[in-house]
Amino acid sequence: MSTLAHGTEPAAVLSDHVPHSTIPWRALAPIAMTAVLALCPAPEGLAQHAWYFFAIFAGVVVGLMLEPLPGGAIGVIGVTLVTVLAPWVLYGPQELAKPGFKAANAALNWALSGFANSTVWLIFGAFMFAMGYEKTGLGRRIALQLVKLMGRRTLTLGYAIVAADTLLAPFTPSNTARSGGTIYPVIRNLPALYDSKPNDPSARRIGSYLMWVAIAGTCVTSSMFLTALAPNLLAVELVKKTAKIDLSWTQWFIAFLPVGLVLLILIPILTYWLYPPEVKESSEVPLWAGRELGQMGAMSLREVLLAVLVVLALALWIFGGELINATTVALAIISLMLLTAVFSWEDMITNKAAWNTLAWFATLVALADGLSRVGFVKWFADSVAAHMGGFSPGMAMIALILVFFFTHYLFASVTAHTTAMLPVMLAVGSTIPGMNMPQFALSLGFTLGLMGILTPYATGPSPVYYGSGYLPTAEYWKLGAIFGVLFIAVFLLLGLPWMAMVK
Repeated sequence: MSTLAHGTEPAAVLSDHVPHSTIPWRALAPIAMTAVLALCPAPEGLAQHAWYFFAIFAGVVVGLMLEPLPGGAIGVIGVTLVTVLAPWVLYGPQELAKPGFKAANAALNWALSGFANSTVWLIFGAFMFAMGYEKTGLGRRIALQLVKLMGRRTLTLGYAIVAADTLLAPFTPSNTARSGGTIYPVIRNLPALYDSKPNDPSARRIGSYLMWVAIAGTCVTSSMFLTALAPNLLAVELVKKTAKIDLSWTQWFIAFLPVGLVLLILIPILTYWLYPPEVKESSEVPLWAGRELGQMGAMSLREVLLAVLVVLALALWIFGGELINATTVALAIISLMLLTAVFSWEDMITNKAAWNTLAWFATLVALADGLSRVGFVKWFADSVAAHMGGFSPGMAMIALILVFFFTHYLFASVTAHTTAMLPVMLAVGSTIPGMNMPQFALSLGFTLGLMGILTPYATGPSPVYYGSGYLPTAEYWKLGAIFGVLFIAVFLLLGLPWMAMVK
């Protein structure tokens, strides 16, 4: 679990375990995609250099999906390739003809722009918060305490799992770190207390129920808080660049709150009905959790300090927006964590997942900006909008949300999905007369966590629970479809009207 504890997208988690014989085609596929598209003539109405840029962008997305290299490395390679070829892929003849214009210098400034982006550093900072939970043991203590209090009955144990994830979510931007790295190591010990074994008919005694509640719960909490899923923060930046709309932490939370509460209440009870455990109650689970807490002892000074600091950060994010930038808050809290020895500088510089994510998102922000810069997004949006003339703004919004949500069946990474499709969907929406763009932008962002329920590879912790041995393939796909429809239906029926009221 050491890899999972730092939190990555599923492809990144699995890439360390890919057999050597499968690496060549994974490496060649992005190159082939770029080459094939580049050799095709540019579509009518799109400049040739914009088409070349899109070819490289598409290759990067394929690379992020297959991950022959870590996501950060793929992003750096993509941005570097664009920078080297800037006179042919980033700038048109008119820009190149401007007196004194130096494509090489301008391209380098563009390539490094993502590393100066405040949202990228907020993502990095949130990974440091997650490391604090791991290093101090506070995350495990919270989960065990809830299991001790609510674990006597299987149904309330399901609610304990959901509650633990909800408490950790605002400060853990990776659901892999939160659920796969903190929740899963606790609950994987529970089925054995009921003689519920993986890859065995006894899995349905309780293990299957617990695993499904855990993965479904983390998908909802990933949408509930802006800082609960790294692609949420990327989405906010893409929305700002593409649709010129700023979304705050508080705005995000309030807009999703009714949907999140309803789904978090429904998940344990619906799973209890649709995928019922055979064991309904037991006294063993709270006793086990109590023993584990006893071994942990009293809260350490580092745990207390971390708890104080994360509450301070949350308060400033919610109430201090007019006084201090959210990224500044994160950096200040990290500095205090270093000063109070919550974690060390050595811990910080050896957190590969955090630095990989920094490079990953910084380069993706630049590439997404380039897609708009060269005019591709506007061209594509105009092309799609031409076929949506008969739709009302409301129906067009629902149709685009559904397309965005269910196309996640094609992606093994929420980040890749966000990068590839969010700018395009926003651009299409902006061409529809009467479209409420702030509501549309928020709606697309809210689906990023929810869509993680669809498949065994849809989001970071999915492979963890799928690989637990308690969720057989056929049952996972069936439950994923049922809960996927439930999630998006509740969002459309409850979330959209609520957002219209609180705008």
